Amino acid sequence: MIALGTLNTLTVKKQVKFGYYLDGLSWGEILLPNNVAPADIVIGEPLSVFLYLDSEDQLIATTEQPKIMVGQVASLAVVASTKVGAFLDWGLKKDLLVPFSEQQIPLKVGQHYLVYCYVDLSNRIVASTKLDRHLHKTPAPYQTGDKVQVMISEQTDIGYKAIIEHQHWGVLYKNEVFRPLKRGERHTALITKVRDDGKIDLRLNQATYQQAQALTEKILQRLRQNDGKLALTDKSSPELIADAFGVSKKTFKQAIGALYKDKLIVITPAGLLLVEKSV
Repeated sequence: MIALGTLNTLTVKKQVKFGYYLDGLSWGEILLPNNVAPADIVIGEPLSVFLYLDSEDQLIATTEQPKIMVGQVASLAVVASTKVGAFLDWGLKKDLLVPFSEQQIPLKVGQHYLVYCYVDLSNRIVASTKLDRHLHKTPAPYQTGDKVQVMISEQTDIGYKAIIEHQHWGVLYKNEVFRPLKRGERHTALITKVRDDGKIDLRLNQATYQQAQALTEKILQRLRQNDGKLALTDKSSPELIADAFGVSKKTFKQAIGALYKDKLIVITPAGLLLVEKSV
């Protein structure tokens, strides 16, 4: 089935002076211009192409890979603002429109925004920053333990909102995140719970999480054994940290950052101090 704004496998039908025509079945012949046609193209053979509308709203095919497709979310830069809306760079010659009605806030040229791509009622491929309008519209097909791809959306009081597989909202809790996350970052995560109300709990890579969690316990134990003091900080050398705990400086910083956020330690220039209530 052929779909606008996605990859389609179409048969190369014939060559013309300005490109090739592909067999679009009920859609008719679809032009693939010479400048985006592969050198090894063969008449009668299938070819994977992306379908969109050109500047004259004519259906056209390309072998170029856009930065976003229909049904996906991506972080894209605004390249122009006009009377009809903002335009994004999505890697194709014709920029991607975000109508004013689909802008959560006015979009500024040069800034990046998370957008969802879809086909509107006028059969145009457009984007929206109003993610709640387009995400989490179907029951989540996930189970505890499923591995999924997520994109970070924003930081909240309880952690980070993340977009799961371009379709659903999930939450990464701050006590299970061991470094700051940035909007637009992509990660592999695990589903830890799908709640009755449809909300989804996530955790980043299980091995990394378990390693950091185990290290925080070791640090607390070492502090308790040393009268609540430890002469290591995030400024200590990698060699000293490795000698003390057998981990990298990065992992150590993640662990003490988590302990600090949970108000279990205080970080001073001389080292770590255990907060009394955690003894």
